[in-house]
Amino acid sequence: MIFNLPKAKQIYLIFLTSVLLTACSHSKKVDVSNIDINVTIERFDHDLDAMRSKPINLQASLMQKKYGVFYQDYVERIVRAGATRDTNYYKTLRDIFDSQAYKDLKHDVDSVYPNLDKQNEEVTDAFRHIKYYFPQQTFPKVYAYSSGFQAQTSIGNGYFAIGLDMFLGADSRFYPALTETIPHYISRRFTPGNIAPRVVEGLAREDMFPENDQDKSLLSKMIYNGKILYFMDRILPDVPDSTKIGYTPKQIKWCADFKPQIWGYFLEENLLYETDYEKIQKYLGEAPFTPGLGEKNEAAPKLAVWTGWQIVREYMDKHPNVTLPQLMDERDAQKILNDSKFRPK
Repeated sequence: MIFNLPKAKQIYLIFLTSVLLTACSHSKKVDVSNIDINVTIERFDHDLDAMRSKPINLQASLMQKKYGVFYQDYVERIVRAGATRDTNYYKTLRDIFDSQAYKDLKHDVDSVYPNLDKQNEEVTDAFRHIKYYFPQQTFPKVYAYSSGFQAQTSIGNGYFAIGLDMFLGADSRFYPALTETIPHYISRRFTPGNIAPRVVEGLAREDMFPENDQDKSLLSKMIYNGKILYFMDRILPDVPDSTKIGYTPKQIKWCADFKPQIWGYFLEENLLYETDYEKIQKYLGEAPFTPGLGEKNEAAPKLAVWTGWQIVREYMDKHPNVTLPQLMDERDAQKILNDSKFRPK
């Protein structure tokens, strides 16, 4: 591990669940070409590395001016090097720069991301789609940095930062050593193609549509997660469902094959209105499989999230006049379930 990162200011964007390998009919195409948004992801990691060769005090001043609160958060909360109002943290940064671990990680990050042209295009397209549906939405500045293998994305006051070290590709040489904290079923999704989806998901969950703390039942959480995924359907029309959600092809097929049984299980076990966190979390949280369903641990994980997605999709199919903002504003999970007439067969 390169840095000892605290959890403050970090969003751990874990992937949810999926049904199809390719984007489906719910990913409706709209023309966003005339929307005046162009995203350039600033290379914080490169500017930080310039402190190795340039006078550190001058470069620090430039970093503070360019990156503002993110630079302060990085120094004080991520590296934990001390307050930016004094210069004592310079030594900590020099120690990091001198370490072989830092040099190895920088080499691999730069090899995978010599530039961010593709990611700029993808995030630009996503932001244009958000602006199409939500004209009043404003966007943070987007930065790229190395997180020390702690967070895929970090969000703060006016910024959204992408941890490139968490998107090096499933076969990165670093990830096998991290399996105690980041198992393979998660790190296999640490690919460049996941950057734009994770940015969209992060903005949706943490900025635009935060979950209501009062929603305790499994049904309310199912519908909330389903709405987030449907939002991603619309904002990322060309992104496969598997990338939005993170299932393997085998898990996708399992869900498709056992869709009625999954729903039947939730009904038979009287789980929809259960509010006991310990009882419902295993149907919502990240895991290699969902215990209690299927044989030989073959059940896909987070089946409540996947089911919520299907309910919302059916609801929107049956109500074509409901707009995306109206869907996201609807807080009545029971209404969405009832009006979806969700009856998988």
